[in-house]
Amino acid sequence: MAEVAYIGGYTPDTGGSGTGITLVELGSLTRLGETAASGPSFLAAHPLLPVIYAVGESEQGTVGVFARAADGALSPLAQRPSGGSFPCHVAVDPTGTLLAVANYGDGTVSVHGIDESGLLTDVWTFSHGEPTHAHQTVFGPDGVMYVSDLGADEVRRYLVTDQVVPHPDGPVRLAAGMGPRHMARRGDHWYVAGELDGTVRVYDAGWREISAVEASGAEGKNQPSHLEVSGEFVYVANRGPDTISVFSGPGLERVAEVPCGGDWPRHFAVADGRMYVANQRSDGVAVLLMKDGIPRVGGEVFAVGSPSCVLPLS
Repeated sequence: MAEVAYIGGYTPDTGGSGTGITLVELGSLTRLGETAASGPSFLAAHPLLPVIYAVGESEQGTVGVFARAADGALSPLAQRPSGGSFPCHVAVDPTGTLLAVANYGDGTVSVHGIDESGLLTDVWTFSHGEPTHAHQTVFGPDGVMYVSDLGADEVRRYLVTDQVVPHPDGPVRLAAGMGPRHMARRGDHWYVAGELDGTVRVYDAGWREISAVEASGAEGKNQPSHLEVSGEFVYVANRGPDTISVFSGPGLERVAEVPCGGDWPRHFAVADGRMYVANQRSDGVAVLLMKDGIPRVGGEVFAVGSPSCVLPLS
């Protein structure tokens, strides 16, 4: 099967115009199918099994399990509560035995066991008080799960063994008012996008801040969304300026800043020499050609309602 992408987003019952999860062939941008789902704002794939997971971002949050056929088509297998309200992110650990959901509405984080068929089993739920807005979960290579908390300006930590428990050293406190949203690790460095103060920051392995820079060089308010490390570069989507910024790590020297090809870039993914940007408010996924690691304007736009996540798979 050719390389494809699954596009999640907001449906009419969750304030958007999408139809569920859209399957598209990359390169040709051929629409291959649609799978009905309520507000599938973020998607994740099992690392070993043909299974896709999707959060349902509503007040009574859900996480859905979908089987992936040989042709890429999805069929629902199960659905269960996400453990909190308005889940906005889902991640699977590299072994395919745990799934974590960040519930933005009440800040709750739920961790679900995954059995050999990809279905969800046991669940651990962690609440954190007020103010709190869990936004992303990352399974680190050190047996620790990290959770960015936009409301509390911290990164929560949990030990992951045969069970999941809060880290004895507690959370990492970040800059006041930063609003950490998405983060990524490369080598011994962590990169974090601050949604509330418009910054990108880099930390060493011990979470000591090394550098902080403006995510965008444009004037006006910026609310960075997704951050990703690919190759030698750090990419950040800027909502407001509607651009993608490119930095070199670990010093965060600005390399480029280019238009995102739409309005309100909620998420992006790099695949097959291109960057696919989910522009939520302009109802399309923009295709930016990459040259020497730098996205270029002028590509096509795949029309899809209220996109918020792009998950490429081969």
